[in-house]
Amino acid sequence: MWSHQHIIICTALSFVISAEGLIEVFGYEGRDINVSCHYDERFKDSEKYFCKNDCGSSDVLITTKQKNKGKYSITDDIKNRIVTVTISDLQSHDAEKYWCGVTVWGIDTYSEVKLHIKEDRCCDPVNKTQSIEEGSVTISCPYDSQSVNKLKFLCRGNRPSTCRQQAVITSNNTQNGRFRLSDDRKSRIFTVTISSLTLNDSGSYLCGVQRNSGSDDFSAVELEVKEWCCVESKDMSGIVGRAVTFQCPYPRHHHNNMMFLCKGDQRSNCTYITYQGSVTLHNVNATFFSVVITKLKSEDSGTYWCRSDPKWSVGNYTQFHLTVEEEEQRGVSEESIIEALYWLFAALPVLLLILIIILVKVCKPKRRQLKVEAAVDMNTSKLEAADAQDVTSGEDLYQNYDDPAIRSQQRACKEQRSVQFFEDYEDEAQYGNISTTEDIYRNEFFLKTQS
Repeated sequence: MWSHQHIIICTALSFVISAEGLIEVFGYEGRDINVSCHYDERFKDSEKYFCKNDCGSSDVLITTKQKNKGKYSITDDIKNRIVTVTISDLQSHDAEKYWCGVTVWGIDTYSEVKLHIKEDRCCDPVNKTQSIEEGSVTISCPYDSQSVNKLKFLCRGNRPSTCRQQAVITSNNTQNGRFRLSDDRKSRIFTVTISSLTLNDSGSYLCGVQRNSGSDDFSAVELEVKEWCCVESKDMSGIVGRAVTFQCPYPRHHHNNMMFLCKGDQRSNCTYITYQGSVTLHNVNATFFSVVITKLKSEDSGTYWCRSDPKWSVGNYTQFHLTVEEEEQRGVSEESIIEALYWLFAALPVLLLILIIILVKVCKPKRRQLKVEAAVDMNTSKLEAADAQDVTSGEDLYQNYDDPAIRSQQRACKEQRSVQFFEDYEDEAQYGNISTTEDIYRNEFFLKTQS
């Protein structure tokens, strides 16, 4: 056929003029596109090809005998009488006129193909919407009157080329997990509601309406999911029977609002706590309020939330994680050790003073007892010395015994020594603050024996 170039050209022009319809195909840069052409049953065993321009020998891009050639590939579905050509990695210069041809005896037959190339991105303008973590959001997607009965869908990302194939929900299946689609045909708006939002739901979305011819119709949405940004998240601990205080900051413009405290793993299903009994509200000022639980129980452990707005909104609440322990189960903390050492060093001087006083009290009586014993020994020595003197003067005593004057003198000396002994003894006893009955009787016996 390619040797009869002029016949092909004329046939092509005639075909274009007499053709009942034009095959228009829309593709996206960087993506692949399939071009499908029907043929009569009588041509099922004929060679098919895909060409451009005038379909001269240099314009033929691929034939069914080649299967693959460069960026083109071809398949022939004989049963359904459809030949399909795939063009990969589309570029803007690929947008032109093509022909699907069938080789027959005499004049080949052709189908005209018009390829349109678009950027694989969408769209201007972009509708922006916001919501909060764990909340919900509704995306509105308007469409024209010609699309009332068409397929509607929503996909993630910003690539129209794969949107319908990767749709998260369509009008044929209006509920898909967290996604729900509703179509208000009177207002010509379909909406998609996303519940239980997470931070990962942030990003670009495309609302799509399928077209029977041409590219699908899209509108772009940018969703921002904000984190439930606590003023602060705190870990707290308490002891059974003791008190704990939750200090909850809040925005200044919430000063006249109700102050809430609730308990639960999730803020969306927590149980609100009433301020009565052991739970009281304190110190409401311009920046924070305090909630005090005076007598903790083991079951008070858990997650708490406090807020200052009837509606949960970003930045107006604080999260607490409270752990309540039995007192004997609490380990010795570093603060407890430091406190014990502080009090030990503070009390050390007092302990030393008490120890010194005790030592003085114990040692003083022993010292006095030693002094008394020394005094008694001294007096005993004096008496023995006096006796010795009397013995040495015994000869004189016997010699002068008969002399009355001498006997009177000796008696006076003995009485004087006895009086001196008692005076000395009383002085020593008074100094030592000790006097015993045994010593008194001993001295009286001594005086009797001497008289």
